[in-house]
Amino acid sequence: MTNAIRIATPDDLPELARLFDAYRVFYGKPSDKTAAEAFLEARMDAGESQVLVAEDGQGGLAGFTQLYSLFSSVAMEPVLILNDLFVDENHRRNGIARQLLDAAVDHARKQGAIRLVLETGVNNSQARALYEKAGWRLIDDVVFYDIGTDKT
Repeated sequence: MTNAIRIATPDDLPELARLFDAYRVFYGKPSDKTAAEAFLEARMDAGESQVLVAEDGQGGLAGFTQLYSLFSSVAMEPVLILNDLFVDENHRRNGIARQLLDAAVDHARKQGAIRLVLETGVNNSQARALYEKAGWRLIDDVVFYDIGTDKT
């Protein structure tokens, strides 16, 4: 089954916020649909992210992926980060995640990005299998670090 994938609009915010809230709950955060909608609206209004959505065929949304832009200083070219990918549990195992991944790659190419990157947990075997099946490669020649900033 092929779902329509498109760029989210402000009209999608209530339904997108429902999915985004479920995504955050999946990662152990408390549910807060009001904050989820405000966060998404702020990112969209400021042009800080691009959100691709998968329609469910019944006027709702089945999933989304959120992309953020940055630049490679060495290449002096744009790069996109696939930061979020989520499919509603009622629509999983229908190929929607793969469709969103493929649409994200297509979107990155159209934006002139030299690459699209993502990160996932070492133990997230389902996601890792999906990414590898979709042609993503594990980068094993870099080490990723981060540091907290007192704000959690």
